[in-house]
Amino acid sequence: MTENYDVIIIGTGAGGGTLAHALADSGKKILVLERGDYLPRELDNWDAKSVFVDGKYISKDMWFDRDGKSFQPQVHYFVGGATKLYGAALYRLRPRDFGELTHADGISPAWPLSYDDFEPWYSKAEQLYQVHGNGGEDPTEGHRSEPYPWPAVSHEPRLQQIYEDMAKAGNHPFHAPCGILLDEADRPDSTCIRCATCDGYPCLVHAKSDAEVIGIRPILSKPNVTLLRNAEVTKLETDSSGRTVTGVVVSRDGNREVYQADIVAVCAGAANSAKLLLNSASDHHPNGLANGSDQVGRNYMFHNSRTIAALSEEENPTRFQKTLGLNDFYFGTQDYQYPMGNIQMVGKSNAEAMRGEEPHLTWFAPEFGLNEVAKHSVDWWLSTEDLPVAENRVTTDKDGNVHLTYSHTNLDELDHLYREFEKLLNHIGMAQHHVLHKNYYCHMDIPLGGCAHQAGTCRFGTDPTTSVLDTNCRAHEVDNLYVVDTSFFPSIGAVNPGLTAMANALRVGDHITTRLA
Repeated sequence: MTENYDVIIIGTGAGGGTLAHALADSGKKILVLERGDYLPRELDNWDAKSVFVDGKYISKDMWFDRDGKSFQPQVHYFVGGATKLYGAALYRLRPRDFGELTHADGISPAWPLSYDDFEPWYSKAEQLYQVHGNGGEDPTEGHRSEPYPWPAVSHEPRLQQIYEDMAKAGNHPFHAPCGILLDEADRPDSTCIRCATCDGYPCLVHAKSDAEVIGIRPILSKPNVTLLRNAEVTKLETDSSGRTVTGVVVSRDGNREVYQADIVAVCAGAANSAKLLLNSASDHHPNGLANGSDQVGRNYMFHNSRTIAALSEEENPTRFQKTLGLNDFYFGTQDYQYPMGNIQMVGKSNAEAMRGEEPHLTWFAPEFGLNEVAKHSVDWWLSTEDLPVAENRVTTDKDGNVHLTYSHTNLDELDHLYREFEKLLNHIGMAQHHVLHKNYYCHMDIPLGGCAHQAGTCRFGTDPTTSVLDTNCRAHEVDNLYVVDTSFFPSIGAVNPGLTAMANALRVGDHITTRLA
């Protein structure tokens, strides 16, 4: 069967869910296709063993690395996409991130648009996703046309102590921007209860500003919006010229269905959007749809990231820990010329989360031992920019499976950031309280399967020979095809990409609305 729409949106995450919301009031007939279902609301949402050890909400997909070895990517196929389990850290890229930057291993290229071009859309995205923050604390941040819609989430006592100690030492800690539906001035009426099961967990009470809660659910009552769940798009078909997508092929309930639209927006995430285009090869597009430049799938990025558990004799009873950030080393220091990146908190650790994240190190540890470690842990996330390298790429095999070839860049920058951070923690006095009175930091680098920050693969630009999309995220080679997720990033910066994906979706949504008028 074939059904016709004005717009088809493939995916409901930060890109697709936000784009659907942006277009819903246009009155145009919109079909939203999601390969997964609603994430079930159940007690396991907040159970660390179910989430981290059993991996209950991770897709059963298997990808393959450069050597053909299979691995399970940490991707989530639900309405709301990856945002259902994200930590809701909604950062703007820094203005300098939009320009060319020299790194230890090469050049991070300039974007075809500037921070000033994105700023109004950042503000709109922050308003839509109800972001908490306190502008002006971080010297690296850009100007803003509007204040945050909600005040910064307050620090709990242990974090407030660290915040004050960092400031006294001459650093510039700031309240981390986060998207949670928390009203600290009216806690009895607040949707968010400020729990310890936020970062990495689904939210049982729908208090996280995810793309389902904010983007999709509010528009489902509109007569012009249709959401199909468990509908995996397997191929895009074009007309005889190859310039127009004429069929969106869907596998649903074991059946093949075909839908048509004036405009098709692919928002499946950097790896899966590339997969779909590559698997849509045809006589007109022998290397994959919109891939005359041979850029589809290339320039894959996902950050160099490291988690750190800083242990001390003093207990850390913090529940909601993601309130503190530090960018003092973001663009380097007097002693190190290269950018180092961002420091922020992660969700409060517990025994099961530690066991799930590092099973090879904790399988022998008794439960009471890990619980004691978690009680004393202050938990951090370090991110350094990785470079868009053409050889770091997504390809597909004859069965359509994802193969991800990736070699690290800028690891020296990550190591320098780690050492600077160690020195900072020692300087503010944490060494005086460390277990056994020694510096003790447990750390883990995020592996290839930890792809929550995936980006690149369909970069936007002005030159069709070096980019897949134009500056409106429309494919250079296909007139009615857009890619509206983190695939469009020419570089990734060193902060979480979610807010930039949301802001861009609002920007592209405005363009599409004008086009359809």
